[in-house]
Amino acid sequence: MNQNPFLVTPADLAPHLGRAGLSVVDASWYLPVQGRVAYAEFEAAHVPGAVFFDQDEVVEPGSNLPHTLPSPEIFAEAAGRLGISETDTIVVYDGMGLFSAPRVWWMFRTFGARDVRILDGGFPAWREAGLPIGTGPAGPRRAIFTPHFDAGAVASLSDMRGIVADGSRQIADARPADRFAGAVPEPRAGVRSGHMPGARNVPIVSLAESGRLKSPDALRAVFAAAGIDPEKPVVTSCGSGVTAAVISLALESLGSRDLKLYDGSWTEWGSADDTPVETGAASGR
Repeated sequence: MNQNPFLVTPADLAPHLGRAGLSVVDASWYLPVQGRVAYAEFEAAHVPGAVFFDQDEVVEPGSNLPHTLPSPEIFAEAAGRLGISETDTIVVYDGMGLFSAPRVWWMFRTFGARDVRILDGGFPAWREAGLPIGTGPAGPRRAIFTPHFDAGAVASLSDMRGIVADGSRQIADARPADRFAGAVPEPRAGVRSGHMPGARNVPIVSLAESGRLKSPDALRAVFAAAGIDPEKPVVTSCGSGVTAAVISLALESLGSRDLKLYDGSWTEWGSADDTPVETGAASGR
């Protein structure tokens, strides 16, 4: 059995499918360049009994940013439609192994769910284990999700201005190294290239191996090389707030407790005309 309290293996999950109080969530989401359609893949194949969480739809209406965290009321309504209660054991997975599932893991926990896990290795690991596959649309029964919002888990643009100015938190950026350095254009129009002053680069590919979170010792080495101390306050960021949660998962797995996720992430920071931007490798303070 996996000793990480936030992970569950396919073998450990399989015997419990269909049990009352267990909700399995497909949180697959892909970048346009990946050429994959998450919901179509869900209907073609998923963990039996799973529901599909659409990360492009469960957002704050009217926001000009992608993936803006919705209000507690909107999140609760979406979770309830999916048949999920905050008291359930919730197991989240994605189609790449470890990519978009941590964002939904983080969202459920931020809105008060008590027991949220990630399927170790995601749907690829489920397939590799030869376990049963479900097809077609989900048919959940409506449930009641009572939210308890943890505002302290989220960093706003105003918060980030202060953090960049005073260095009160370490900033861990999950984007690829070339985007962090400003060596390539950002994929979203109107967004400047580079990173926040003082930020450190922790690309999500450095945290996983074969779609699974690396061992604690390997994770510690990755953070040490990036100049991030898991025992000190950290705010995580990425392109639009999705993959930042992979860093959050890795840090919490090492015992970090003073964490925030910058919901607007680089799309918000890089779109503003008055935010400082640096290029090149991280230089520290």
